[in-house]
Amino acid sequence: MEFHKRSLLSLLPVIASILFFFLKFSIKTAPSGCSLLHDNHYWISSKRIVTQDGVISGAVEIKDGKVFSLVKEEDWHGYIRKGQIVDFGEAVVMPGLIDVHAHLDDPGREEWEGFPSGTRAAAAGGITTLIDMPLNSEPSTISEETLKLKINAAKNRIFVDVGFWGGLVPDNALNATALERFLRAGVLGLKSFMCPSGINDFPMTNITHIKEGLSVLAKFKRPLLVHAEVQQDFADKSVKDDKKDARLYSTYLETRPPSMEEAAIRNLLTVSENTRAGGPAEGAHLHIVHLSDAQSSLNLLKNAKARGDSISIETCPHYLSFSADEIPDGDTRFKCAPPIRDAENKEKLWEALRGGDIDMLSSDHSPALPDLKLLQQGDFLKAWGGISSLQYVLPATWTSGRKYGVTFEQIASWWSEKPAKLAGLPLKGSIAVGNYADIVAWEPETDFDLDQNHPSYFKHPSISAYVGRKLSGKVLATFVRGNLVYKEGKHAPAACGNRLLAK
Repeated sequence: MEFHKRSLLSLLPVIASILFFFLKFSIKTAPSGCSLLHDNHYWISSKRIVTQDGVISGAVEIKDGKVFSLVKEEDWHGYIRKGQIVDFGEAVVMPGLIDVHAHLDDPGREEWEGFPSGTRAAAAGGITTLIDMPLNSEPSTISEETLKLKINAAKNRIFVDVGFWGGLVPDNALNATALERFLRAGVLGLKSFMCPSGINDFPMTNITHIKEGLSVLAKFKRPLLVHAEVQQDFADKSVKDDKKDARLYSTYLETRPPSMEEAAIRNLLTVSENTRAGGPAEGAHLHIVHLSDAQSSLNLLKNAKARGDSISIETCPHYLSFSADEIPDGDTRFKCAPPIRDAENKEKLWEALRGGDIDMLSSDHSPALPDLKLLQQGDFLKAWGGISSLQYVLPATWTSGRKYGVTFEQIASWWSEKPAKLAGLPLKGSIAVGNYADIVAWEPETDFDLDQNHPSYFKHPSISAYVGRKLSGKVLATFVRGNLVYKEGKHAPAACGNRLLAK
């Protein structure tokens, strides 16, 4: 008996080696629920591939989740190739979108959105990476402990890659040790509000908090994202005194004039100079989220950039697609902060974006329960603010941008390349050899009516301001790290997106 035991024990290493080899081989070659395409070595071909060197006709070789080679059409026929060819013909193939500003409200408010529905919508919209905001989840992500809750909530529940911004609030801003621990835990940067956020555990910061936050961020070379509005008493007072109709969009617009953005930015610029080369916060970066005011506020930021302050600016498709004069009375789907302004301001935003003064775009997808939008009452002053748009941002950008001569290369810059840089994701943002194969294929010439019958995947599409519009630009397929996660109405069975943590 002892002999048999010893013989069996002596065979265990051999059995373990065989089992390890079998599992390794099986994992690599077996069809996976992560992808609708079962090959890990294949080609994507198209007449219009957006690369760092312009739009080419040719093919992208994908191997083990990354771009292995790029071949122009003239070299294609003589090229020795292996694997399946996924041909998109005349469709545009470009880097997947990176949305640096989305609220998925998970954990704690999954009834508002949640990781599964939000990332399905992202995939259907050509977004391959999104960075989740630290609010409106419950609790807000403002510490190492609450970040762990967020990371655990995302496990096996995301269809695209997801990173996390942390919150800069008074409680952590003046505690450098806690803030450093928070950053080491993996948040890609911090976000703060200069006005009330509407969320109890995410209070607003003052300029002292922001200055201290920048000094800590400098050590990690990560950005601070700021909601740049400050409260001004005269705005609310004028509405109350005149007893204006809360169903009028103009009433709400008066409560958040451009001067709120301008005053916040003037305040920020007293500390942004610290981010210059040689400054005490060199290495930190200030990012202005969802800029709406294209006049005084933008001019202040342009001048600060010219002086060497490390600043970037985003705006959103809803500021580029809509104007105040077209918002119907009582249609609170359009309420957001800062607000959508007049048609002249919209034109100036487009001019700034095309000219490079505004760096990038984001969705600021900010959903809520339909009841909170008060659609029946139509009260702009009491309704919850936020535009739901995650799935529609690519066609929305293209639909509005075509008349300005926007190019595919510009869209890739605004939605992929520059967001990747902001979030510190060096292997994302472009179709280049060695990068992750994060790719969207879409038909810019295809129009569709965004009505109640259109398949939408985020949780409450009826509250989106885009419903009822005709848009151009149909997303055909979305690849995340080589996995085909979405193809014309069908998602991969398994949620295999990666959680992105800073190192």
